[in-house]
Amino acid sequence: MTDSIRLPKPLLAEVDRRARRRRVSRKAWIIDVLRREVGAGSAWLPGFFETFARPDAGVSRDVERMLATIRSARRSKPSPAL
Repeated sequence: MTDSIRLPKPLLAEVDRRARRRRVSRKAWIIDVLRREVGAGSAWLPGFFETFARPDAGVSRDVERMLATIRSARRSKPSPAL
């Protein structure tokens, strides 16, 4: 089956660069990318990473205690600012 789409020039240029880097044709690269995306789907549920942006108070408290323990146990150099 044949289909046709129009891509913005900057996007098409990037597609061509990536295909050249892999030493394949534009068509082969696009087919490979689409097969991976359609075949595998997303391994992560929608919103999975966003849940880590809003940790609850218990998690925040536990992380602070863990960092304090790590900092107090360091001996060879000062702890980095996180």
